[in-house]
Amino acid sequence: MLTRLFHSLGIEAGITSHTERVVSALGGFSVILLIFHISRFFLGAGDLLLIVPSMGASAVLLFAVPHGALSQPWNVLGGHVISANIGVSCALLLPEPFIAASLAVGLAIGAMYYLRCIHPPGGATALTAVIGGEATHALGYQFVIAPVLLNALVMVLVAVLFNYFFKWRRYPAWLAERDRQPAATTESAAAGPIRHEDLVVALSEIDSFIDVSENDLLRIYEIATGKAEQRHLAPTDIILGHYYGNDAFGDEWSIRQIVDESPHASPDRDMVVYKVAAGAGTRKSGVLTRGEFARWARHEVCRDDENWKRVPRTGA
Repeated sequence: MLTRLFHSLGIEAGITSHTERVVSALGGFSVILLIFHISRFFLGAGDLLLIVPSMGASAVLLFAVPHGALSQPWNVLGGHVISANIGVSCALLLPEPFIAASLAVGLAIGAMYYLRCIHPPGGATALTAVIGGEATHALGYQFVIAPVLLNALVMVLVAVLFNYFFKWRRYPAWLAERDRQPAATTESAAAGPIRHEDLVVALSEIDSFIDVSENDLLRIYEIATGKAEQRHLAPTDIILGHYYGNDAFGDEWSIRQIVDESPHASPDRDMVVYKVAAGAGTRKSGVLTRGEFARWARHEVCRDDENWKRVPRTGA
C-alpha cells in the first residue's frame, strides 16, 4: 500500500549514496557563499535577496545533477545571460510591470528553447530583472554582465573545480564520459531484456541523481530496441538505381547505389551489382546477393544538396 502511494506521488526509491548527497550539499553551500559576496558588491544588501534565489536553483542542478542536460555550461551561461537580456529589455520598454514580467519569462523560455540552453533558473533571472528594486533597474544592461554573467561564470568554475575531486561526478559531462571505462559487453548480453533489478544496480553504480524515472528509462530502451530491430531492410526493399547507407560511424560509413541486378527464380541466387557513391571505398564496385546487401544496408538514402538524408520507410 505504501509503495503504491509513493509511486503515485512520484517518489522514487533512493539509490544514491550518502557520500554523494553530502558532496552535493557541500558544493551548493560553497558556491552560494561566493555568490552572496559577489552580488552584494554590485547590488547592495536590498536587491541581493532577489538575484541570489535564481543562482540557488542553478546550484541544485550543478551540484545535485552535474551530468544532467540542463546543468551543462552552455545551459547555465546562456540560460542566465539570455534571460537577463530579455528581462532588462522588457523592464525598459514596457511600463506595466505585470505584463513586462510575464512577457520576460515567456520570451526567455522561447529563446532558451531555440538557442538550446534551457536552464529553469533562467526564468527567475528574467523575472528578477523586471521586478527587482531600484539598484537592479539602475544597472540597466550592466545587470547582464554583473552580477548575472559574473555569477554564472563563478558557478560553472566552482562546479568544474569542486566536482573534479570526485571522479564519478566530474563536470562538465564530457569530463566524466572521457574518464569512464567502457563496459565490457557481449552480443548476447546486449540483446537481452533489462529487468528492474538491472536498472537498480546500474543506477547505484553511477551513484549520481539522474533526472529520469525508471519507467522512462525502460520505455526508452523498449523504443530503441524496437527501432534497432526494424533497422535492417528486407531483400525486396533493394531496388535498382536507389541508394542505401550502412549507418556506420567514421571510416566505416558508406553509401552504395544499386547499378545492376540479375534476378533469379531462386531468391537466394538473386544478385545485385553496387557502386560506392560516398564514404569508405568510394568509386569501388561489388557484387552481393540481394539478401546479403539487405543485411548490410540500414536504410535507403537520397541526396539533399551536399548531404545524404534517410528516405522514410512506408509503414515505419
